[in-house]
Amino acid sequence: MTGAEALARLKEGNARFVAGYRSVAGLLGHTQLNMDNQAPFAIVLGCSDSRAPAEHVFDVGLGELFVIRIAGNIVAPSGVGSVEFAAERFHSKLVVVMGHSNCGAIAASLESIVDGADHTSPNVMSIVSRVRPAIESLVPARADLPPAGSAAHAALHQRAVKANVLASVDQLRHGSEIIERLAASGELLIVGASLDLQSGRVDFFD
Repeated sequence: MTGAEALARLKEGNARFVAGYRSVAGLLGHTQLNMDNQAPFAIVLGCSDSRAPAEHVFDVGLGELFVIRIAGNIVAPSGVGSVEFAAERFHSKLVVVMGHSNCGAIAASLESIVDGADHTSPNVMSIVSRVRPAIESLVPARADLPPAGSAAHAALHQRAVKANVLASVDQLRHGSEIIERLAASGELLIVGASLDLQSGRVDFFD
């Protein structure tokens, strides 16, 4: 399966998810797994948010995706190593960095930019500090955020989600010799995407 074919399969699965259908593969339990081997056709680096499980969103069965989840879908060394591992060991041909609407990490990062203060633990701030550089240009420091629930607030949040995803895609493409080599040779396709939690639809970025 090529990267393009893997991407098409994810798009088809998401269309089923949005429509409320489930494939047979998505319904099979762990007893159908090959316990001696795995062959995930795609790698998904997504957010830890409990409303965004990749296997459900893309309507796939157990063992079909290699999923890495961390708040804010940030790219940390352990995440890069996980992508390298799956790409080399299992020959997965596609990596999807998937953000989502109403992301808490994005909201915390926007608030941090606006008020200039750190209101949370150092561990959470380590996530915010990775998100901030990608979205700082979207809102002036010490400015007011649009009111929560307003169309302007939702639009700003979505722009920040996309900017953060694209920054993570760029970091993956250029933060690892292994991944860079596989991408340059056409053996690995890396794309960004955003999940709308309300509709369940995943939009892929060019």
